[in-house]
Amino acid sequence: MEIIQVIEGGDISKEAYTGDGPMIHSGILDGLDNKQDSILKMLAYLEEAGIGRKKVNYRLQDWIFTRQRFWGEPIPLVYCNDCGWVPVLEKDLPVLLPDVAEYEPTDDGESPLARIPEFVNTTCPHCGKEARRETDTMPNWAGSSWYWLRYMDPKNEKEFVSKEALNYWGKVDWYNGGMEHATRHLLYARFWNQFLYNIGLLPNKEPFKVRAAHGMILGDGGVKMSKSLGNVVNPDDMVKEYGADALRTYEMFIGDYEKEAVWSEQGLNGCKRFLDRVWKIGTKVIKKDSYTKALEGPIHRAIKKVTDDIDHLEFNTAVSTLMSLLNLMEKEEQITSLDYRTFLHLLNPIAPHMTEELNETYELGMVLCESSWPTYEEDKLVETNKEIAVQVNGKVRATIEIRVDESEDSIKEKALECENVKRHLEGKELVKVIVIQGKIVNIVVK
Repeated sequence: MEIIQVIEGGDISKEAYTGDGPMIHSGILDGLDNKQDSILKMLAYLEEAGIGRKKVNYRLQDWIFTRQRFWGEPIPLVYCNDCGWVPVLEKDLPVLLPDVAEYEPTDDGESPLARIPEFVNTTCPHCGKEARRETDTMPNWAGSSWYWLRYMDPKNEKEFVSKEALNYWGKVDWYNGGMEHATRHLLYARFWNQFLYNIGLLPNKEPFKVRAAHGMILGDGGVKMSKSLGNVVNPDDMVKEYGADALRTYEMFIGDYEKEAVWSEQGLNGCKRFLDRVWKIGTKVIKKDSYTKALEGPIHRAIKKVTDDIDHLEFNTAVSTLMSLLNLMEKEEQITSLDYRTFLHLLNPIAPHMTEELNETYELGMVLCESSWPTYEEDKLVETNKEIAVQVNGKVRATIEIRVDESEDSIKEKALECENVKRHLEGKELVKVIVIQGKIVNIVVK
């Protein structure tokens, strides 16, 4: 038979061509990319001609559903010499694990249950003769594929979950886990949920509203941490040297929650220094149940930002916001007890131990973790003053505070009056002063 080349490229007189290229000698597909466009075109043609329809096929990865261990769910099957494998009658479910003092692994690989005669020996549900129970147990997949449903109604002794509880709780709002969950546990969880939905036991076909996957922490050079490479960081060592709160803060600050991040002990040390400053600024506190005027706007904006960031798992920018707020607080000669308590409250989910200790030490109010979360006022979110840099020939020489609505002439005047700016203007010709509103002042001299 004649060999007809259908993808442009290669020499089919020598070998089959498997690379990319436009389709040729293929009728309606000629000129189309052989990977994607031609497939879509052919699927459309088959449907239009009424001789086929496109369909997506899904395949679950092979699922090993038995384990040789004691603590899994018993598999409700018994083996009878006459009847073979027979399921336990529904009225006798669930099969419960025996209450024993020891369940050590066996030497021969059998389940520990195989060594417990009172569990193993039973009668056949079909013929009533002597039989043996299956001694392998179900894997953790069995429980983890539906546990959230039982959480809705954990004390129900008649059904796995009542319809009233299902209708009240609905779907899981937020499912969080590692990337490895997506290829195993998440598939089985959806499979299990959709099976229960198909037989009319659940109101929702999908189990989860939103899924988030946390990124992996990598070792030096962006390499995955592993014992074989010797680049694993022991958290106990980090807690001993820097403290649990510093470790927690760095883990939140290290980067985007859903992306990989490279571990850096220098970064951890930076977070430790930040917490040291939070501790130290407590010495500035005066008893006053209102915000410092200069800090009122920044605190309200920080409340909104940190609240939104935590709700959306953007912990790194929440920590960054608190670092910026601390910089402003350090510029004040004094801060009020309300300034400090609100700051500690916003930091509390990230560094709970230290913030509770400081809250108690300075007698700022009830325990933070039992207190209502701080709220902000919309009219306090608008910035009235800003601090901007002043550059001379591209180098920052000072900062000035301006009103958001301040005129350009007034900003220029303030910038030129700065002592350090004056020093860098001495003996030079002023070319021009450029104001980028709300951002920076550039002074050009020669």
